Amino acid sequence: MSSASGLRTPPPTSIRARRTRFDLSATPLHWVPGDPQSAHLMDVLHIMLPPGERWFCDVFREALPLVTDERLREDVQGFMGQESTHARAHELARDHLSAHGIDTTRPMAQAEWLRTRLGGKSPFGLSLPSPLARWWLVTRLSSIAAVEHFTAVLGYWILDADALDAVEADPQMLDLLRWHGAEEVEHRSVAFDVFQHVSGSYARRVTSMLAVGLGLNIAFLVGGVRLLSADPATDQRFSFRQWSRSAREGRIPPPWFIWKAMPRYLRRDHHPSQEGSSEPAATYLASSPGVVAVSRARL
Repeated sequence: MSSASGLRTPPPTSIRARRTRFDLSATPLHWVPGDPQSAHLMDVLHIMLPPGERWFCDVFREALPLVTDERLREDVQGFMGQESTHARAHELARDHLSAHGIDTTRPMAQAEWLRTRLGGKSPFGLSLPSPLARWWLVTRLSSIAAVEHFTAVLGYWILDADALDAVEADPQMLDLLRWHGAEEVEHRSVAFDVFQHVSGSYARRVTSMLAVGLGLNIAFLVGGVRLLSADPATDQRFSFRQWSRSAREGRIPPPWFIWKAMPRYLRRDHHPSQEGSSEPAATYLASSPGVVAVSRARL
């Protein structure tokens, strides 16, 4: 389907924030049994995502006056609602790490510094002239679109990660991650469509993807090493061999997961709707314990 603004949009869906309830009070620190490294690699999300998702909302609020397509405006508002909810849920998971003796204060402070000083409308407090302000906004929109490519791909992965059920990973943490992954799949086209609507520069898409891909790889690696080193309940140290073994057994995406997802995004005819069906996400969201519990409580 093509709109008057040239966007290729999937069939109409209602992107909305859902109320959730996740109880991590009984969740063990090593919520992937026998595999603390895999658990901590995914725990990196609890540190990166809250400031990152609030940054998405900051940028989209700034861009919203430029979005003239009414359907896309509605999707953007739904996207912002979902991202705000994701940030709060991952803060709950970060509190879970703190309760088990892992101090996340420093990396959270670093992430917030990046959000406010480098990601804001006025980087480092500088007042930008109009042409530079527009360039800076488009740069941030293209970066968010690139990040959302990876979050959607990760969403499909976690929804299909039966190996985590097989090893009896903690159901509450798994539900939180799958609910989040399902909503990332559900709104996978929004950031890309906003970027296309405001700019659509292929060169900008390429440069942002390369920068984001490198940055995410570094963030996961550094974050995983730090969390494992700070874990008071294990002497295990980070190992690529262990990462590859766990990936072969389906408990974590492989080390090359991000790089492998990049070429599809770099095709000139790419659109996020090509990444797969929304059906697995819709199916999970209809049965997620953390979503259903709130819905039942409201009846």
